[in-house]
Amino acid sequence: MSTSEQPPSGPRTPTSLSPSRASDFMQCPLLYRFRVIDRLPEKPSEAATRGTLVHAVLERLFDDPAVERTAPRAKAMIPGQWDRLLGTRPELGELFAEDAEGERLTRWLGEAEQLVERWFTLEDPTRLEPAERELFVETELESGLRLRGVIDRVDVAPTGEVRIVDYKTGKAPRPEYSEGALFQMKFYALVIWRLKGVLPRRLQLVYLGSGDVLTYDPAEADLLRVERKLLALWEAIRLATESGEWRPRPTKLCGWCDHRAVCPEFGGTPPVYPLEIVSARPPESGESGQGRMDPAEPAP
Repeated sequence: MSTSEQPPSGPRTPTSLSPSRASDFMQCPLLYRFRVIDRLPEKPSEAATRGTLVHAVLERLFDDPAVERTAPRAKAMIPGQWDRLLGTRPELGELFAEDAEGERLTRWLGEAEQLVERWFTLEDPTRLEPAERELFVETELESGLRLRGVIDRVDVAPTGEVRIVDYKTGKAPRPEYSEGALFQMKFYALVIWRLKGVLPRRLQLVYLGSGDVLTYDPAEADLLRVERKLLALWEAIRLATESGEWRPRPTKLCGWCDHRAVCPEFGGTPPVYPLEIVSARPPESGESGQGRMDPAEPAP
């Protein structure tokens, strides 16, 4: 989804499932409802917007010839990409509205530079020729469940092996939480497998915040388990959509949530549930991609 696209006003029925929205429901069903059905507004954050900026630089760097893909070149792209982002999302300027001297903005851009520079210690773009960048993928399973999302980078070896790469501007999770981090990548692998009949050889998460690279080589059994999990998740979403029972699930992540004022866990009242809309057709989950400013989780 282009970060310049904004959903229309008013409630909507879910229509497909993406990694971000699946994670939302697993984190808190009520959060899923607020984002997908009620579409409540959320404030942009410096961390998420910085992620969008860094992703834009790393994507567009590959437009240049291999010999020109250097760290100084990439860092020099940051101001122009920030201007471009402001052109499509002028409301992001509010992040620094009270920064009259420009000190916070300068520091923030410097942090983006550090993330971009660290990438060059983890991968060598002069030796990479991605098959796809910011690839939108969508497929429909036999059950009718539609899966969709945007993959940061797809590499294809001369032998035909596929590697899916995702950039993260936060820090790598502790080992006990790595499975949650890999969920998104297995989701993409499943979509590619069902869409093209090709089992990705490697899934790779590049953590620019900590300088770590997490890799995983999936097997068919892994992706079949993910598919079963998504079908069960979708059934839970369907039941919640029909019944209007969207239960909050309080965790430490509530501290980053924009919707505490309407959350019953914090004394709020959710919007009136639009039963007349959700009963009009079978529920699915709506999202046309994964914008980098998606605030599904705070930066680590």
